[in-house]
Amino acid sequence: MVGNPDFLTEADAEQAAEFQELETPEGELFLRFHIPSGSEFALQATGVKEVIAPMPDDITPIPNVSPLLLGTLNLRGQVVWVADLGQFLGDGIPLNLDRSEIPVIAVEDQDIILGLAVEKLNEEKGMDWLDVEKARMPTNVPDGMAPFLRGEWLVDPETDRVLRLLDQVSIIRSARWAA
Repeated sequence: MVGNPDFLTEADAEQAAEFQELETPEGELFLRFHIPSGSEFALQATGVKEVIAPMPDDITPIPNVSPLLLGTLNLRGQVVWVADLGQFLGDGIPLNLDRSEIPVIAVEDQDIILGLAVEKLNEEKGMDWLDVEKARMPTNVPDGMAPFLRGEWLVDPETDRVLRLLDQVSIIRSARWAA
């Protein structure tokens, strides 16, 4: 009876039509972001604990650790290591720390949390529904990056721009942190 068009006002009918036109998202939810070189990456949302934007002074440098690590951050009483994700993946351009905020993606695996500092979140689509089944095997990937990729999507065929899918568990468990 409620769905009967005779009982709907004109505004209700328009709203119902709009609701029916909404597409059901396909795939899984991912966070999209960029590293300093401009390359775009994605992480599965279920592996992202949270995204924060601390001031550079909030990250405490620690001496005698891997150069990939920027330092530690106090995340609500928990000490979290923060890494330059671009440098970890072999990007030649270091993260610019001379700014008011640094986007940090906190990823988690079995009670281990690691902060991945990135250049910026994707302004157009910070979170996006992507179909993993449509991802292809990565191509033209540096050897240092390959172990941390699960696939890639071709975003722009004219420029061969790709969106690469990272595996946060492989990043967290990497032996590179001991270097």
